[in-house]
Amino acid sequence: MTLTTPTNKVLVQGEPLTDDKLIETVTSMYPGRLVTAGTSDHQIVVNTANNPPLGWLGYDGAAAGVKPDTVDTIYTAVVAPILYGGGFTINGRLANGQNVSIGDLLCPAASGELTAATTLVGTVTIASGSTAVLSDKAQPDESVVFGGALPTQGMVVAQAMESVNASGGAADIMVKSLI
Repeated sequence: MTLTTPTNKVLVQGEPLTDDKLIETVTSMYPGRLVTAGTSDHQIVVNTANNPPLGWLGYDGAAAGVKPDTVDTIYTAVVAPILYGGGFTINGRLANGQNVSIGDLLCPAASGELTAATTLVGTVTIASGSTAVLSDKAQPDESVVFGGALPTQGMVVAQAMESVNASGGAADIMVKSLI
């Protein structure tokens, strides 16, 4: 089955869990963007890079009178649906300068957009010296320790369901939600 971008909708397929939250700050609050908690639990703001999001700003199920005219119109300070739970396909936004292929994993970027996940890289440094090593007990500790629970890009939140080149400016992208 080939997925096609829906007209004036963000939900492509699947049945996400939904919750209504008050938009605290309207900056970059476009349907399909990642959102995170605001000042209190009942409020949301647009997600930032490396920050674990609560979900996606919905559109299709928004109440009449608060729903923007189109998916390209910003929400005002109203109660809006957030979509979460994973396993559904949504029309998100790939950040400017990104070029991804179908299947690529994506992390949060600024303004609720997405960026390609990079491979986690680490190095092991083994001390050297002039002393002869006579047993494996004399070997230095080779363990690698990473601090914190999240890599520097934050958590992986989506998988690209189409190839999109946003090197000329941010662009819509169909993604499978992993959150």
